[in-house]
Amino acid sequence: MFISLKPLSERKITADLVIARLRPKLARVPGATLFLQANQDIRVGGRMSAAQYQFTMRGDNLQDLVDYAPKMYERLRKIPIIVDVNSDQQNRGLQSMVTYDRETAARFGISPQLIDNTLYDAFGQRQVSTMYAVLNQYHVVMEAAPQYWQDPQFLKQIYVRSPSGQEVPLSAFSKLGPTTAPLSVNHQGLFPAVTISFNLQPGVALGDAVNEISAAAREVGLPPTVQTMYAGTATAYLDSLGSEPILIACALVTVYLVLGILYESYIHPVTIISTLPSAGVGALLALMLTKTDLSVIAIIGIILLIGLVKKNAIIMIDFALQCERLENKSSRDSIFEACLLRFRPIMMTTMAAMLGAVPLALGTGTGAELRRPLGITIIGGLLVSQALTLYTTPVVYLYFDRLQHWWNRVRGHRRETIEPAGSEA
Repeated sequence: MFISLKPLSERKITADLVIARLRPKLARVPGATLFLQANQDIRVGGRMSAAQYQFTMRGDNLQDLVDYAPKMYERLRKIPIIVDVNSDQQNRGLQSMVTYDRETAARFGISPQLIDNTLYDAFGQRQVSTMYAVLNQYHVVMEAAPQYWQDPQFLKQIYVRSPSGQEVPLSAFSKLGPTTAPLSVNHQGLFPAVTISFNLQPGVALGDAVNEISAAAREVGLPPTVQTMYAGTATAYLDSLGSEPILIACALVTVYLVLGILYESYIHPVTIISTLPSAGVGALLALMLTKTDLSVIAIIGIILLIGLVKKNAIIMIDFALQCERLENKSSRDSIFEACLLRFRPIMMTTMAAMLGAVPLALGTGTGAELRRPLGITIIGGLLVSQALTLYTTPVVYLYFDRLQHWWNRVRGHRRETIEPAGSEA
């Protein structure tokens, strides 16, 4: 069933909260289980199930999944931050197990292979011949009549022909026992698999649920023959989370190389990059104060801060270097004058970027919850970095400038000690 909700401006609550209100009321219906999930216009992961997220267990053999999948299912149902736990494993199918006595069958000269062939002739749809016509050919399939498929007692009427030609009833050396069997066996990557789907409680992050499920898998003690993985939206989340540190590292390396080429120095790019940690701290604090998850969109905002925040240090350091080279001023006087004269441009550019992010953080309407983390991270990062970098950047600049002068003196001293030795030789 598809249910369309009223516009967000009228209902005032999210779709997840609507589902949370309906869940306890619909759970009172006896004999029925109902699963609710918010419809996604763009699905990430491409897998449909009874819930939004999936946890898959893949085994080398079916019996391990039959034994451990129900244990994992019951353990996940006890995790309080996830709901609507459901499994696609159906192990309550009925089957009749034929258990034969090897010693009794051996007295009749009947081998296990002969028993298998007899049962396959009756129920396995064995192709025994091919009839060729003028235009077509027809396969001849041997099997028992359909009315005998539904009654396990028909097995008592099966006779096995022994090598001596004697027909022995199957019931003479075997017995029947009802057991359970999977109704169907799902596969993933050519291996049998069981998928457990789940939803999250309102306000719970997917990362917290992943940590709880991983801890539950360790408590159950899954054997090495059972591999666990996430599917659908959950696996897309884990893949994106694993590549984001690499993206941030590549962005920092790129910024360092560009600044190093621009200033022809190994030290000054480090001074500029030193302003970035304060922006990251400000973004995380803003997310914590607004109780917003660190989503992929929020991390994109942190990456954007790399380009927005470093302009404060670039404006000051570029002006200070010009003063040192053209006016022959000391490092301290140059950076002091840069702080005084570049304060207004720094404030103007920062306020322009911050006010541009206000509509993202405070906007309403369809899709506003997707854009809101981006605006929150930009505003929080710019606020904290603006308050700190105006004081920390001159200090870092002076310390690194002294380090560079010390290193130049060390290199010059080594060169002076090496050149006389070369001339004497």
